Amino acid sequence: MEEVVLVDEHDNEIGVAEKLTAHQNGALHRAFSVFLFNSKGELLLQKRAAGKYHSPNLWSNTCCSHPRPNEELVSAAHRRLNEELGLQADLKRVFSFQYKVAFDNGLVEHELDHVLIGRTDVLPILNPDEVSEMKYITPEALQADLALHPEQYTFWFKALLDRVLDVYTA
Repeated sequence: MEEVVLVDEHDNEIGVAEKLTAHQNGALHRAFSVFLFNSKGELLLQKRAAGKYHSPNLWSNTCCSHPRPNEELVSAAHRRLNEELGLQADLKRVFSFQYKVAFDNGLVEHELDHVLIGRTDVLPILNPDEVSEMKYITPEALQADLALHPEQYTFWFKALLDRVLDVYTA
């Protein structure tokens, strides 16, 4: 059973819950989103696996997940990068934001999401249980595709992208 850390709006821990239960109840919990760029300035995107219980088959940022109880945020991000993509990268925490979205399947994503940025030129090794495809894409091509096909991207990715690109290019 995988657990997530429940938090208040200031990221103070207030408990733990089973991951699926937290998403069924819409409980605010801690999460992270990793954005990896290569030396050409291209962003590494992942397409979520078909078996994911929400947002399957949608393009999203390089990696996103939840720290486990008593797990430090950056350590959790490193763990998930390795589990999903066989990657390691230096990560810098750049900002946090809170969002809440209900999905068609009745689940609710309510997260205090910590955004981390890093750089790598290493090619990922996909874990097919988590990721079906990967691609590097320039910010310009990504923004053009997002404008044409917003339904092909996760909610949180669309909410984060402009702010991430502002921080990355600053």
